[in-house]
Amino acid sequence: MTTRSKIEWTEHPWNPVTGCTKVSPGCKHCYAEVFAKRLKAMGARGYDKEFRLAIHPERLGDPLKRKKPTMYFVNSMSDLFHEEVPFEFINRAFGVIENTPNHRYQILTKRPNVMERYFSTRAAPDNAWLGTSVENKKHGLPRIATLRNIRAKVRFLSIEPLLEDLGEFDLSGMDWVIVGGESGPKARPMRPEWARSIQRQCEAANVPFFFKQWGSYGDDGIRRAKSNNGRHLDGRTWDELPA
Repeated sequence: MTTRSKIEWTEHPWNPVTGCTKVSPGCKHCYAEVFAKRLKAMGARGYDKEFRLAIHPERLGDPLKRKKPTMYFVNSMSDLFHEEVPFEFINRAFGVIENTPNHRYQILTKRPNVMERYFSTRAAPDNAWLGTSVENKKHGLPRIATLRNIRAKVRFLSIEPLLEDLGEFDLSGMDWVIVGGESGPKARPMRPEWARSIQRQCEAANVPFFFKQWGSYGDDGIRRAKSNNGRHLDGRTWDELPA
């Protein structure tokens, strides 16, 4: 059984894997880790290990039960391409994806090198959108080039949390860009000019741009008790999607 996601750019989570390990500064205040601790405290099934990596074969069939065409975020509580997830299990997940062409699947990773290795011998299904996270220049930008090497109908970037000005970078081969600030009690601020720079580059490259949220800091740089702090950038919302 899935529950509707609160993430603005998707509809339902599908978590055949839960738990993860940190690989870069974007992971420092991981929302999924905090959420996993809460779920364990509530006695939720599948979170007895809290945020240690766990594979859940019993969840693989969930999308098969849903007839309504749905946008699934695969592993909102983990990374399908974590080094400890066997390719055999990933094969089973993609078997479900291929057998449910009525659904679309957004698969986001901070490990595009593993994703590239997996797809070196196979093609991504047309209903699988492949994405990578980008938070800064050092760790995030090199992931884009790796993602570009993978054949997929839709490739996307989740630039969240945006931790610094990325400068000018190559958007060729990308079909969608999401930008957002960090939320939570220890959130780091996102400056408006960083987000504006990415939006302008997306417009120049004809890449759809989606502004998710400001996070714990507003566009004025002031921290507020309520996270999100609006979805307006330069007086408008940006909800562009791949064609």
